[in-house]
Amino acid sequence: MQDKSYLKCINKKCGKEYPIPIIEFNCTCGNLLDVKYKDTPSQNLKEVFYQRRDPQGSIFNESGVWRFRELLNFCEIDTEDLNQCSQHLVSLDGAEGRQSKPYHMSKVAKFVGIENEKLMLQPEGYNPSGSFKDNGMSAAVTHAKLVGAKKIICASTGNTSASAGMYAANENMECDVYIPEGEIAPGKLSQAYQFGTQIIHVHGNFDDAFTKSLIDAKESGGYTVNSINPFRIEGQKAIPYRALEFLDWETPDWIVYPGGALGNTSSCGKCLMELYEWGWIKKIPRIAVINADGANTLDVLYNGKFEDTELRWNDGNPDTELINRYYIKMNKDGIRPKTKATAIQIGKPSNLVKGLRALEFTDGIVISITDKEMLDGMSVVGLNGFDCEMASGAVPAGIKKLLNENIIKKDDEIVGILTGRQKEPLLPINYHNEPSNQFAKPPKR
Repeated sequence: MQDKSYLKCINKKCGKEYPIPIIEFNCTCGNLLDVKYKDTPSQNLKEVFYQRRDPQGSIFNESGVWRFRELLNFCEIDTEDLNQCSQHLVSLDGAEGRQSKPYHMSKVAKFVGIENEKLMLQPEGYNPSGSFKDNGMSAAVTHAKLVGAKKIICASTGNTSASAGMYAANENMECDVYIPEGEIAPGKLSQAYQFGTQIIHVHGNFDDAFTKSLIDAKESGGYTVNSINPFRIEGQKAIPYRALEFLDWETPDWIVYPGGALGNTSSCGKCLMELYEWGWIKKIPRIAVINADGANTLDVLYNGKFEDTELRWNDGNPDTELINRYYIKMNKDGIRPKTKATAIQIGKPSNLVKGLRALEFTDGIVISITDKEMLDGMSVVGLNGFDCEMASGAVPAGIKKLLNENIIKKDDEIVGILTGRQKEPLLPINYHNEPSNQFAKPPKR
C-alpha cells in the first residue's frame, strides 16, 4: 500500500487515523470511521467515466461501481491496469449498478403533483440481487478480500442477506446472516438460502440481530458487511455518481431516499462533500430522508420530538446522550419498529451519526409517512412499468408530502432513489385486491 488512502475517525475532536487493512470499523473512542483519500481527483476523469460506458470488454468498465474506481481507490491499484483490477476488485461480472440510472416516470410525476421533467427516479432494483446493496457490497467484499477474510457476517432485514450471500458465494467465502425470526420477507430470505448462507435466527428485531452479529464477528474474527463498514459506504457513493453523471454533473435541488439504517444517507452525504471539496460540483443538493411512521427514530430525534431537542451533527460532536436516552425510553416503553416496509423497519440506525453529518452538509430534512402512503407510492411506480419494493414507495410518497407542504417547490429538480425491487409478492396482491386503494386494479370475476 502506498498510503494514499486511510481511515479516519469521524469525530473531529478525535480524528484518529488508521491504515486501510484493518477489520475494526469503530475508532477507539467509539465513533465510526471514514475512508479518506490524500489526492484530489482530476475533473478530466468525468470524460474517462463517460468513455467507459462503452466497456470495451472490461467488466470493471461495465460495472456501475468500478467504472468510477478512481474515486473509490482504497486498494491503491493502477486503475488502468485491468490485471490489477481483476486481482483486487470484486464484481459480479460487472453487473452491480450496470443498469441503474435515473428515469422520468410520468404517472409518478402526476401523482406527486409536479411536471414530468422535474422528477427523475433511479431504480436500484436492477442490481443483480435486486437492491442497492450490491453497490456497497462489491466494495466491502473487495476490502474483505484485501484483508484475507474467509467469512463475512451481517444482520439483515432481507436485502443485505441476499447481496452478502451472492458476493460471498461468488468469491468462495463463508457467509453468516443474522435475521430477526419471522420478520424477513420470504422472497429475500429465499435468496440468502439459495446462495448458501448460514442463517442464524434471532428472537427480536433487526437491532437485536445486528448486535448479535457484531458480537459474533468480534469473537470469530469474521468480517462484518453491514453499513457500519466504511467500505460499504464507499461503494454506495456510486449511486449518486451515476445520477450526477446522467445530469452532466449538474446537481438537482433534491436527492430523496428512504430512511432505514441510514447508510444511503451517509454515503450520499460523503459523496457530495467530496465532490464539492474537489470542485466537481458547484451546488449542494438537499437530501430528504423519508422514514416510515412505524420506524421513525431519525424523524423523532432530528425534528425535536423527544425532549424538545433537535439532534444535530454539531460539527462532529452530536448529543450522543440524547440518542442513548431515547433508546432507553424505547426499551422501557416497548417501542419497537413496526412497518410492512421491512427494508426500513429499523429502530436504531447504525449510521445515525454519519446521517446527521450528511443532513447538516446538505441542509437536509426528515419526514415520516404512513404504510398506506408508501403502498400508494410503490403502486404508482409499478404503473410506469418499473418495479420497486414498499420501502422505495416512500420516495414518491415523501416527495408528494413535501410538495404539499411547500418544502419542495414546483420548479425544483428532484432525483429519488428507488432502493430495491419487489420481493414480497403478497404486498401488491393484497393492495390490488382492496378496491378502496388509490391505484387498485382488482381482479374481475
